[in-house]
Amino acid sequence: MSHSVRQSDLEAYLDEALPADQMARIELALRNDEELLAQLKAINSRRDAGVHNLGEIWRRHRLSCPSRQQLGNYLLGTLPEEEEDYLVFHLETVGCRYCRANLTDLQKQQAEAHADVQSRRRKYFQSSAGYLKKKT
Repeated sequence: MSHSVRQSDLEAYLDEALPADQMARIELALRNDEELLAQLKAINSRRDAGVHNLGEIWRRHRLSCPSRQQLGNYLLGTLPEEEEDYLVFHLETVGCRYCRANLTDLQKQQAEAHADVQSRRRKYFQSSAGYLKKKT
C-alpha cells in the first residue's frame, strides 16, 4: 500500500468523509497504484460482509457529526461555548464535508427566509400606505 495513504484514509474516502483536496489526492493515488486499489477493494468487501471495527461504525453512522438542529443553533449563535468550539473544530479542522454541506444548506435557507420576510414587509407597507394618515 502507498505509504502516503493509510487504511483509515481509505475508509474515510469510502465514506466521503474527507475534505475535497484529500479525496482528490487519494483518488489520484488509486488510479496510479494497483496495490492501493486492491486494498480499497478489500476494505469494501469486508464492509459488504458485515465486518466492521469501531472506527468504521463511528464514521459510517457519523456519530461525531452534530445534528442539523445543532448546526442551525450554531448559525443563530445560541450554542453553549463548548459545543460551538467543537462545531468549529469539526467544520474547519476536520473539514467534514457532510456537515459543511448541511451548514451551507441551512445558510441558504436562512438567506431565503430573510428575503421572504423583507418582501412580505415591503408588500404590507405598500398595501397599507394609502391608509396611513398624515399628522396635521
